Amino acid sequence: MARDPLAAVSAIATPQSQPLPGRAGQVRNAAGGYVFAKDVWAKLEDFLILGTTGGTYYVGEDKLTAENAGVLFQAIAEDGPRVVELLTAISTARPPRAPKQRPALFALAAAYAKGDADTRQAAKAALAKVARTTDHLAQFFGYYKNLGGKPTARGVAPVAGRSLRTALGSWFLTGTADDVAFKACKARQRRTPQGESFDLRDVLRIAHPAADDEQRKILFGWIAGNVGDDRAREALPAVDRFLTAKAVTTPAQAVDVVTTAKVPWEFLPDSVLKDPSVWEALIGTIGMTALLRNLARMTRLGTLTPMADATSRAVSRLTNREAIARARIHPMDAWLAMRVYKSGVAQPNPRADRQVWHPVPAILDALEETYEAAFGTVEPSGRRLLVAVDSSGSMSWGGGVRVGGSPIGSPYEVGNAMAVMLARIEGGNVHVIDVDTSVHASKVTPRTNLREIASWQPSGGGTDLSLPFTWARRKRMEVDGIVVFTDNETWAGRSHPTQALDAYRRTVNPDARVVVAAMTAAGYSIGDPKDEGVLNVAGLDASLPLVVNGFVR
Repeated sequence: MARDPLAAVSAIATPQSQPLPGRAGQVRNAAGGYVFAKDVWAKLEDFLILGTTGGTYYVGEDKLTAENAGVLFQAIAEDGPRVVELLTAISTARPPRAPKQRPALFALAAAYAKGDADTRQAAKAALAKVARTTDHLAQFFGYYKNLGGKPTARGVAPVAGRSLRTALGSWFLTGTADDVAFKACKARQRRTPQGESFDLRDVLRIAHPAADDEQRKILFGWIAGNVGDDRAREALPAVDRFLTAKAVTTPAQAVDVVTTAKVPWEFLPDSVLKDPSVWEALIGTIGMTALLRNLARMTRLGTLTPMADATSRAVSRLTNREAIARARIHPMDAWLAMRVYKSGVAQPNPRADRQVWHPVPAILDALEETYEAAFGTVEPSGRRLLVAVDSSGSMSWGGGVRVGGSPIGSPYEVGNAMAVMLARIEGGNVHVIDVDTSVHASKVTPRTNLREIASWQPSGGGTDLSLPFTWARRKRMEVDGIVVFTDNETWAGRSHPTQALDAYRRTVNPDARVVVAAMTAAGYSIGDPKDEGVLNVAGLDASLPLVVNGFVR
């Protein structure tokens, strides 16, 4: 008797190459499998966290950029104030959810340019919260000119209506006058994303904010060029320190003001910041986060060299457990700093020059100690976790994951590094597996040395992301949460991940929660968006372990 083809249609076990019967909202991914389409708001959240950096193994960066921009404009048309609320929440989250502010600033500019009156009103209230620095303001201004400007004989000019003028004015009125003066002094002149010059004086003239006290009045006059330096120095301590720093003409003078007046490095002229002796003085005064970010620069300039005194002092700070705790450095911060520094190369954007340095072994060793010490302030969830790292061929993508223009590793390496951190944070409550079209034992343990991971290679097979749930069900492994690090390009399974999860919940733990952590920002996920026990996370930042911790808790 011929087999009835209708008998192959099953809602219990459906091949991943076919959509779930009777279930709308599934799309075909780039590998040919069916996954859940994220709604416009989930896609928008992905964009605000990851931006458009890197692309994916199957989808090029240019295509991803166009798709994400389209999603943003669709969301603004549906509910502009909700877009502003979401981008503000992501931009101001502590610890940060997004590694870069640019996607949020672009979205805010788009809300202003394309939104209705309510959206512009919400954007006006959010501008000073999202554009917290002069650099942020320059980026917002440049994006807005592109999206809401008008062509002129000289290029593109912003359309500055009353609402935009009020919003720009709020930037100068948020915080004390000396706080604003400090921000202004750190970076009065910047460049927009288009490479155009940006000066706070021009923004002040567009906005015309009304000063609320004499100190702020003096500040506005000084920025506009109507108040002399002497008067501004008397009223504003930040201006006094800034002008003291700007007066230096030699590296020796810069070293003196750094050690005596404790001026921040941003106040110093660019000419002296090219001298290694100046950075040697700054090693003891800049914050821990700034130290981590400038290690490559100091190495490139020659401040940090093998067996140098400056290197010894930098090592001393990087291994100071009390300072690490005070600065609340997360292990992820230290790991990213270590990977960027070890790469020896950075190109933050295509217009920038390629920067190259030779990592100092003592600094790399110190960063490993920073990483170890940073676990001291992380609180475990106390829950049992199964962590599955996608070890399929797409996770070895040659473009890899990049931070600040530096390659930090393949998606597989990054996924394993995250698994090590979770295992370390949660102690004995974590079990890690590798998954392609079968389950493999993982090399990850809480004590895995991060240098080992760089040499690991994925199995290179296909992808069946139903396996973490199927395997846990067969093993009767009762866990509170299952965390999957993947690119969501699943296609090979005989049942969908959501069906396998349902089976695990029915037979082992009905309350199990799932976190799907995407190493790349695709517009789909294996996680069912209607399942309140599933969290889809896009991106790589220091908050990811905390997000997992909080959701499973």
